[in-house]
Amino acid sequence: MMDKKITPPPLRQASTVILVRKKNKALEVYLLRRSTKSGFMGGLYVFPGGVVDPEDFGLDSWAPHIDIPRDQIEKQLGGESFSSEGALGFSIAAIRETLEESGVFIASEKDKTKKEFNDICTFRLNRDLPKSWFRTKIMNENWTLSFSSLGRWSHWITPKLMKKRFDTRFFIVFMPENQICVPDNMETKHGIWLTPQNALEQNLETKIPLSPPAVVTLTQLLKFNDLNKLKHEIRTRSWGDPISPRLVPSSNGPVILEPWDPMFDTDSEIDTSNFSQKGLPPGSQFSRIWCDKGVWKPVKV
Repeated sequence: MMDKKITPPPLRQASTVILVRKKNKALEVYLLRRSTKSGFMGGLYVFPGGVVDPEDFGLDSWAPHIDIPRDQIEKQLGGESFSSEGALGFSIAAIRETLEESGVFIASEKDKTKKEFNDICTFRLNRDLPKSWFRTKIMNENWTLSFSSLGRWSHWITPKLMKKRFDTRFFIVFMPENQICVPDNMETKHGIWLTPQNALEQNLETKIPLSPPAVVTLTQLLKFNDLNKLKHEIRTRSWGDPISPRLVPSSNGPVILEPWDPMFDTDSEIDTSNFSQKGLPPGSQFSRIWCDKGVWKPVKV
C-alpha cells in the first residue's frame, strides 16, 4: 500500500470535546468552523479541541484543582494502557481547549461567582497568551475543574498520509448551565448548535462542511434522542479500540476508509469514478467517506 512506503508525520497528542445539550426535547451538538488559515481541517466544522501541552500534565500539582480523587481519574477517564497521568493530561487539555475555543469553562461553580466565570472566559481572548496561562490562572485563583463532567467517547488516530497527525481522545460533556458558547475568532470563526441529523444534512448541502471524524461521531449520536440513554452510555462507555482510518488519494478526490471497511487491509485501488452516484443519506451506516470538492460525504462500498 502506498501509505506503507512513506514515513508518516509524528503523532501529536490532542483532545476534543463533544458539547451536547437538550433543546426543544432534541439533542443538539456544538460545532465550530476552523479558520481557513488552519493547517489542519481548515474551513471545516469540528468539535472544540486542540493539542495537549506539557503544562497539562503533573498529577501532584493538578490534584488539588480537580473535583474527583486521584484513584477515580483512571477509573472514569483512563483505560487499558492509559494511566492516571495520561488521563489527567488529556482531560486538562480538553477543558482548556474548550475554554479557549468556545468560551465554555468546565469547572465547579462552588465558591465562584458568575463574574469570575465571565472574567476567565473574557481573559482567554487576549492575544499572545503564554502556554502556561491556563495552569497559572487555575492555581492562582484556586479553581476546581469538573472532571466529573467528562465522559469517554472515542479514540482517533489520524491517517498516515495526512500532513499533520494526532492521537486524539474525544470526550463528551453536557453543556454547563448559565454559560454560552462564543468562538475565539482566531482558530475558530463560527459556532453553531445543531441536531446531529440537521448537521449531517447541512454537510451534504455544503452549508456546514464537517470533518470526517465529525461525520462518524454525529452518525453515532443519532440514536440518542433520549438524553437519559446518552447519560447511561457515557457512564458505561470505554475508549474502545483506536479508530485509525486509511487515506486513499484519488484524482477524483481523496477517500477515507474506516477500519471496518472491507478493503481496509487490501492493496486494491479504490475506483472513485462513480462516487457521485454512491452518496448515502444521513443516518446510513458507512465505512468510507469521499471528499467531493471539499465536502466529506459517506458513500456506498
